This record gives sequence, C-alpha cells and structure tokens, in this order.
Amino acid sequence: MQTIEKFNFAGKKAIVRVDFNVPLDENGKITDDTRIRGALPTLKKILTDGGSVIIMSHMGKPKGKVNAKYSLSQIVDAVSEKLGVKVQFAPDCAKAAKAAAALKPGEALMIENLRFYPEEEGKPVGIEKEDPAYEEAKKAMKASQKEFAKTLASYADCYVNDAFGTAHRKHASTAVIADYFDTNNKMLGFLMEKEVEAVDNILSNIKRPFTAIMGGSKVSTKIGIIENLMDKVDNLILCGGMTYTFAKAQGGHIGNSICEDDKMDLALDIIAQAKTKGVNLVLGSDCVAADSFSNDAKTQIVPSNAIPEGWEGLDAGPETRKAFAAAIENAKTILWNGPAGVFEFDNFTAGSRAIAEAIGKATKAGAYSLIGGGDSVACINKFGMADQVSYISTGGGALLEAIEGKELPGVAAIKK
Repeated sequence: MQTIEKFNFAGKKAIVRVDFNVPLDENGKITDDTRIRGALPTLKKILTDGGSVIIMSHMGKPKGKVNAKYSLSQIVDAVSEKLGVKVQFAPDCAKAAKAAAALKPGEALMIENLRFYPEEEGKPVGIEKEDPAYEEAKKAMKASQKEFAKTLASYADCYVNDAFGTAHRKHASTAVIADYFDTNNKMLGFLMEKEVEAVDNILSNIKRPFTAIMGGSKVSTKIGIIENLMDKVDNLILCGGMTYTFAKAQGGHIGNSICEDDKMDLALDIIAQAKTKGVNLVLGSDCVAADSFSNDAKTQIVPSNAIPEGWEGLDAGPETRKAFAAAIENAKTILWNGPAGVFEFDNFTAGSRAIAEAIGKATKAGAYSLIGGGDSVACINKFGMADQVSYISTGGGALLEAIEGKELPGVAAIKK
C-alpha cells in the first residue's frame, strides 16, 4: 500500500477527502476547528512537495440539495489562514474541472459541499424503501454514484483519504473514487494513518490491564462495541444514561431517569457475559439525581437503583466516581467513548471529569489512552485536558465501527 510519507507530490494534483464538517455559529463562524487542524499535515505535505491540492468535504446533511446553510464557502477564509495559502473556491463540486486544471504547484482549491449531490451518499432521493420501485432506483443511483466519483477523480493525478470521520461510509468521495486510481496513486493521509494505528493499539496491541469506558444514553447504540470488547477488556465501565437501564433491569427504581425498557433483557445478558468471561463490569452504584432536566435543578445523591419518583439521574455519584477511578488508574490500555453524565450542564460534569482525570493520571504513568466519539472529545476539551491523553480520535461512527471489528470502506478502498 502506498504511503503519504514516501509519495512525492511534485508537479502532481492531489484530490484530498477531508472531514471539514465543522460546527458553525449563527454567523457562520467556526466554533471548533479541530478537524481543520487535523488535516493540515497532509495538505501541507502536498504543497511543500510542489504539488497542488483539491480539497473536498461534506458539511451537515443537506440531503442531496443545495443549501446555503451548509456551503463550504463559509470556511474558505479560515482554511486559507490555517494552511498559509489562499484557497480558491469552486461553487459546484461536479463542475470544477476548469478550476482544477488551472491549479499551479503550491496552490489549493476547495470544491463545494459534496452532499449537495445525492450521488455522494448514493441513496435514492424521494422514494421510500418500502416502494416496489426502490431497488431499481437504488441500482440507478449506484451507477450515477460511479459517474460522480469518476468526475471527481478526473480532477487529479492522485487521491488521498484523510477523512476518518466518514471512513465507515461507502460514499463516492470516501471509497468509490479510489477505484479510479491505481495502488501507487492512492493513499491514506497522515490523520487517517494515525487513526488506524490508534485503533490497532486498542484492539491488537493491548497492554494489560485494559479498561474500556462506554457512556451515553442508550445501550442499543453501543451493543456491538460492548460485545466485541467483552473478549478483550479486563475492566468495562458502563456509565451515562445507560446506567438506569441496567439498574431497572435488576429490579431498581429509577424515577424519571432515561431507560430503554425493551433492552433490559440485553442489560442482564451483558451482566451475565461479563461474569462468565471474567470481566470486571463497573456500573454506577450512586448518582446525582435532579428534580428536572436543567443545570439549575435541585439535586441529591441517591443510590442508582433507588431514585425517588419525579427525580432523574443526571451524573455519576461520588462512590461511583471512586469505582471508575480505581478501574482506570492502574490500566495500561484505556478506551473512552461517551460521558458519564449530562456534561453540557456545568453542574453535572463531576462524573465525566473524574473519568478524564483518572485517564490523565494513568496516561502519565505510561498507559495508552484513546478518546473517541464527539461527546467524549467535547468533554476532554471542555476540561482542558486534551494534552493529557495519548490520542483523541476525530471519528465518531467510524471509530465505533472499527472498534466493533468492522472493516471501514474508506480504508479498504485504499488497500485494494
């Protein structure tokens, strides 16, 4: 497989798939430029070699239609500033051949939001799956997707995928386009290489003890990961909203707390699996309960399985935090995905902060720690602790699917 480090871009045009799906405020200003900064080493390598770069990305979910709210034109100036080169802009990603052809070595061009075309995602528009004509429409869209990918590929001599955040999608720009380049002219970018290596460290290069922390509101969204990790981890911390599904499944009273009633059997099965496989399963024993879903709500510390009616658990309690820290601080491999509470409310950050601090302590002592998933990354950034962990993944869904053991189309397309 070709590597970006060894490839010489001199005199070549490179089309690079990045993930510049950055958050914008009401004035179209970027509120978090992490993803842009993450792609800079790849883009700068191409320009420094004497190549020119065509930057392509999606933003938001415009559902195959042009929508000014999701135009990449809003971020061109910010990317130019970070890259140190004035980035040109093509207002139609499928009609950018002339702009791409005119690029000189050292120049950069950004093309408009790929998802303004339904061909990018390859899903039929305006027809439901239940419709008898859906399969025919799907087949036609797949053919259109190939043509769209072929058009994008025609702009450049080589292809670089540096968008780990979309690597789990078989989209035109993340996987299909790779078919139009030979193995010597397609490669992963620096960010993608680091992401793939980080996942490998977690799944294949495990130093024990291995502690995984899975948070969030629903057991159902994490079941594949939990089951894959069950054969790998020594300690498994399950926290956040899913705490209360487990508590209720075991006969507890959870007041108004979030709960997946149809997943209680699954919760009991996870408890049984952990026992059978010798995994130390750490669940919340107490919580910070609130009388409303608000930062200013009245609170009390109660057992997670004895929450009064009208109250709901919004954060891990002090005893639970101690148990989390104990399972994390001695670990040598750590994976964190999902907060321990409603960290967006400043009064309910203690559980997530306890996890972050324990991970920081373990990392300082030599552990490898991987933080992934939007909320966990937002947590670690909110606490100002990003520099205290080994690696922060830019991919939410892609990271989760990789941890589940699934092959990512965006990576597989480069390898073949």
